[in-house]
Amino acid sequence: MEFIENTLAFQSFFTVTLAILVLFIGKGLNLRYAVLRDFNIPEPVVGGLLFSIIFAIVHFSIGITIEFDLAARDIMLVYFFTTIGLNSNVMDLVKGGKPLIVLLFATALYMVIQNVVGISVASLFGLEPVVGMLGGTVSLIGGHGTAIAWAPTFAEKFGIHNAMEIAIACATFGLILASLMGGPIASFLIKKHNLTTNQSDNLDVGIAYDDKNAKIDYFSFLHAVLAIHISVIIGLFLNELLEEAGLKLPLFVTCLFAGILISSFITPKAAKKFTWLDWKAKNTAMALIADISLGIFLAMSLMSMQLWVILELAGPILAIITAQFVVAISVTLFVIYNIMGRSYDAAVVCSGFGGISLGSTATAMANMTAVTQRYGPSHLAFVIVPLVCAFFVDLINVVLIQSLISYFS
Repeated sequence: MEFIENTLAFQSFFTVTLAILVLFIGKGLNLRYAVLRDFNIPEPVVGGLLFSIIFAIVHFSIGITIEFDLAARDIMLVYFFTTIGLNSNVMDLVKGGKPLIVLLFATALYMVIQNVVGISVASLFGLEPVVGMLGGTVSLIGGHGTAIAWAPTFAEKFGIHNAMEIAIACATFGLILASLMGGPIASFLIKKHNLTTNQSDNLDVGIAYDDKNAKIDYFSFLHAVLAIHISVIIGLFLNELLEEAGLKLPLFVTCLFAGILISSFITPKAAKKFTWLDWKAKNTAMALIADISLGIFLAMSLMSMQLWVILELAGPILAIITAQFVVAISVTLFVIYNIMGRSYDAAVVCSGFGGISLGSTATAMANMTAVTQRYGPSHLAFVIVPLVCAFFVDLINVVLIQSLISYFS
């Protein structure tokens, strides 16, 4: 740790350690207070928001700013999505073909609506229409990464000098709301329509709250770690090949695909000859690693939010985000649930869509994890949501943003 000019900076090791503590406290609070479980609020969200509020109070009361080295955060995200890939296979993708296409088209249409809402509200407040784009897919469905990547373009082309601050504020507001809306939506749908899972095997992520007999042995854990690392290595090579071909994707996406390839084609054949390569997807060890890596990633993301920066830009931005929040809830409840089949899987998908509509792919997965830990597995949701959110959404968003920039230029 370093203290320079009223800034307390946590280096990577201390940041990860604090994130583990934040996750531990979040899980403890969820176990203690049933209301958090009833509304399916993700555990890292509980701990992360609590600590970000504490850090904001420290900033306002004694003028000390707390900053974190987040270098390890992306590693946790890669770990998490690799486990999702290893828990899937090609047959899962075939089964999820129609729902995946339906969700993809619905998400693409929603992205257009999100930009229209942002531009409309910005115009009502007398702001440049492009400011509404910063409060649209640039920062909401796009998340912090897309916001940071595109903000300089808006500043240069349209003279919006605080474009970065606006984009980050919108992304942060969206992340908070997305973390809080997905679980309650799914809980409402499950209870209202008396929905139940038709699957009885292990969860894709985490362990059920009422599972008192979950067991992990030495070799199952070692198998899981080995599978993850081999998948990441293949994902790294795949990422480099695609980049050389002109297609740049986040590393966690190619690692997800590497996991799918391994679980579909390599593991079944190799396990017949070498029993130590039998990684047994969907086992408790893999689910636990997925839960911890996602939890630490989200805990780091939320505890590092500088809420005082958001409050300084709260005016029109709050109006834009409020409008987007209302639209997101309406689309999730009245459109996504119905077109996805009005089933338990549809309710879980809704919790994920609630996460991606205003937040990020990780938020979507955390929402679905919280729901399935309480109500039971939904393998379909954990196959189609990350593929739509982590791959197709980024491609569609680039086309949308570039088209709108050209239109307003």
